[in-house]
Amino acid sequence: MASHKIHPTALVDSRAEIGDGCEVGPYCVIGPDVRLGPGCRLHSHVVIDGLTTIGVRNEFFPFACIGLKTQDLKYAGGKCYLEIGTDNVFREHVTVHAATGDGLYTRVGSHNNFLAYSHIAHDCIVGSHVIFSNNGTLAGHVTVEDHAIVGGLAAVHQFCRIGTMSIIGGCAKVVQDVPPYMMVDGNPAATRGINKVGMERNGVPEESQRALREAFKIVFRSGLTVSNALDKVLTEVSRSKEIEHFVDFCRKSERGIAR
Repeated sequence: MASHKIHPTALVDSRAEIGDGCEVGPYCVIGPDVRLGPGCRLHSHVVIDGLTTIGVRNEFFPFACIGLKTQDLKYAGGKCYLEIGTDNVFREHVTVHAATGDGLYTRVGSHNNFLAYSHIAHDCIVGSHVIFSNNGTLAGHVTVEDHAIVGGLAAVHQFCRIGTMSIIGGCAKVVQDVPPYMMVDGNPAATRGINKVGMERNGVPEESQRALREAFKIVFRSGLTVSNALDKVLTEVSRSKEIEHFVDFCRKSERGIAR
């Protein structure tokens, strides 16, 4: 017999899979196609529905709504999925929606912290060790790489990419890709400098930080086109895996990078 605790006021569909050690608090609602991994905790008034698979030890605070139908008006039905990894925290009123197209996924990694009222829209891909401050908001089809930080009240446009170890300032309006290891802020958001604190916290070597500082000056302050600036980075700046990722990310940008 499964060793989980379900409050008598919770509505859990008999077809839902609830892992061992889960706690489902008062007035929670869990739909029939939900798979909840072991050790998850739903405090109260949490709704999890749709074709949703959740890993172990995730914590959901009151009024979080997870896996519900996309808000995309193009939605035409079908099987649309949400996958969530392990050890994430979803604070009050966080919303994470399923994908839009039949057979498609919204995906969230592991060890993320989503503060109150933050929103992950349809078809987004969120990595691991990411922090969303209060009211941080993603539109559809956004990709967020590992160790990024989205500031409070910041909004990210559809199809943008947020690079690893980047940080978006509070109230920023992001309409282009945020390069990895950088700080962006403003309306529209522009790149202001390297994210030195974020890199230090994640163990990026000092020599790589110096190289990224040089790359920042070339790409964002020299007046060169992005293509020419990236060529100059590769010829004049010391190579490292961080520089390689920075250049590759910028070269592959379809919306352009926030300059």
